[in-house]
Amino acid sequence: MNCLQKKKELDVNETKFTISDDRKTLFVERKFDAPVSKVWDFWTEQELLEQWWAPLPWKAVTKSFEFGEGGHWHYAMTGPEGEQHWGWMGYLHIDPQKNFRGNDLFCDEAGTVDRNLPTADWHNEFIEDGNATLVKVTTTYNSPDELNKVIEMGMKEGLTMTLNQLEELL
Repeated sequence: MNCLQKKKELDVNETKFTISDDRKTLFVERKFDAPVSKVWDFWTEQELLEQWWAPLPWKAVTKSFEFGEGGHWHYAMTGPEGEQHWGWMGYLHIDPQKNFRGNDLFCDEAGTVDRNLPTADWHNEFIEDGNATLVKVTTTYNSPDELNKVIEMGMKEGLTMTLNQLEELL
């Protein structure tokens, strides 16, 4: 193994998941070998988000997008057979290049919330670490049952896959 390969391996972190003591909050951390400005763009620009947000072979397809306080991202995760699972991120607070917070929920194509599925307060932080960026994602659910439901639905595996895809693009 040459030095460049060794250095690359040391820079790449696995996705770290931690659950709060009250079992309602999931903390996710991932370090990327890219500056904050670039990582931020991949989380906040529609064309870039669509390149990595769904775990392969699925794709994220945007119906509407407005990144700004009071804005939203309405999208479908579309499978290889054309099946769709709709999502909505409503942006509540944005501190550019530092963090954003919003409501993450399941919905239908019209944007109507699916009350049978969990909703979360989603907070992303982007922290400069030399030439790298540490992304901290905190998702808080209404109850431990809601957090357990998204974990059972494959959130950890799906998010790990999408963050791996993001890492490859960066």
